Amino acid sequence: MKVQIRYFASIREALGPGESIDLPAGSTLGALRDTLIARGGSHGEALARGRALRAALNQVMADDSAALADGAEVAFFPPVTGG
Repeated sequence: MKVQIRYFASIREALGPGESIDLPAGSTLGALRDTLIARGGSHGEALARGRALRAALNQVMADDSAALADGAEVAFFPPVTGG
């Protein structure tokens, strides 16, 4: 399945505005984050498990257990963002 990812604030500065990724069916938000972290480099640093990070699935706040579906939009951002 294909998922669209959007990055905001400091994460956007590190990784750009977003990307698409193919994942196995039945993947969760946590599995997506782990897949991105495993890339290492900027992805590993910006999305590291030790960093405070929020996520939204289809514009609704979600946690790592949220199930992803084909065509889903995931957004990653720091807990506080400016306008």
